[in-house]
Amino acid sequence: MLRRLYDATMKLAAHKRASWALGGVSFVESSVFPIPPDILLIPMVLARRHKAWFYAALCSIASVLGGILGYGIGMFAFDQLGQPLLDFYGYSDKFIDFRANYAQWGPWAVFIAGVTPFPYKVITILSGVAALDPVVFIVASLCARSLRFFLVAGMLWKFGEPVRLFIERRLGLLSIVFCVLLVGGFVLAKFIISG
Repeated sequence: MLRRLYDATMKLAAHKRASWALGGVSFVESSVFPIPPDILLIPMVLARRHKAWFYAALCSIASVLGGILGYGIGMFAFDQLGQPLLDFYGYSDKFIDFRANYAQWGPWAVFIAGVTPFPYKVITILSGVAALDPVVFIVASLCARSLRFFLVAGMLWKFGEPVRLFIERRLGLLSIVFCVLLVGGFVLAKFIISG
């Protein structure tokens, strides 16, 4: 089943409208969607290595625009949209304490969440709630998301075929590692916010 899913994703990655899907996933992941755009970015770069830099730029820009939406949710619609999202992901406990300390290290939180598996959407919403300077938020987001997506695309561009063979040979193991990192990011977010 995993192999069929991988093959279908590779086929989708080579589709002429795959860029729209990549941009859409990058946008919504930054504010509400739990799955990172790497799921599409990686096979898309492997399918069309000559477009690696375009895909990285697309992910970066769409992700920052989605982050601005998350910031807006936090700033203008926290009670209606932000709080239910935090409740859904289990991040509501001790949110007030975390919010009070956020102004001191918010830019670093945005950067770290933008580069690591930590759920970036939590930080985008929190930045709006805490009224982090929007320019600082956008610059930190742009730097972090660009670093992340250009690094992934660059590695795939440079080592494309060996990476593709590595993924295809170890698909099951890599799926487990990805899930552990994804869940670990959410657990880390919950730990940091509630601690």
